[in-house]
Amino acid sequence: MDYLSIFLVSFTIALSGALAPGPLLTAVVTKSIRHGSKAGPAIILGHAILEIIMVVAIVFGLSKFINRPQVIKSISIAGVIILLAFGINMLKSIKNISLKLEPDNSKNSNLPLLGVTMSIINPCWSIWWLTIGLGLVLGASKLGLIGICIFLMGHILADLSWYSIVSLTISKGKKFISNRTYKIIVFICGLTLIAFGIYFSTILFH
Repeated sequence: MDYLSIFLVSFTIALSGALAPGPLLTAVVTKSIRHGSKAGPAIILGHAILEIIMVVAIVFGLSKFINRPQVIKSISIAGVIILLAFGINMLKSIKNISLKLEPDNSKNSNLPLLGVTMSIINPCWSIWWLTIGLGLVLGASKLGLIGICIFLMGHILADLSWYSIVSLTISKGKKFISNRTYKIIVFICGLTLIAFGIYFSTILFH
């Protein structure tokens, strides 16, 4: 592959993954209502940092240790448990949440960490990187460091583009969203996380 091919393949595959509903999308939707259009890019910042770490780990051979059935299953089980915990916690918080923003906007500093957390707890994220992602990184590495950087650029740009659009759309429509509607959205997102947890658990213990 040449540099352009690496970028296009990376961007396209990453975009197809970003378009699929998951914990990261749930986080972007709920936080964009609360914090505005900056929520999406801030959450993706954390997500991107984690993916850069994963690529570095793959390049340096860590995948040989992680890519074992027992390790992957342990990671997946932990992810399922945390997904269920997050979903239940969202449902429990509905009674006290509000759309009213405090003057202090310091809570935004937690959004990158949320991006890291929501990526780690998604079992599909780890499995994707240890299968499809592993192959793409190894392919890009044949063109050296530049090839790997171009791969990361395409991958991160796809996530950033899509989730920024989602965040902007949600935040612009916030004035049309009542506090009751916000609680309904959080309720649906909480159920979604629980549904993902149950779905992944059925796959793990099938």
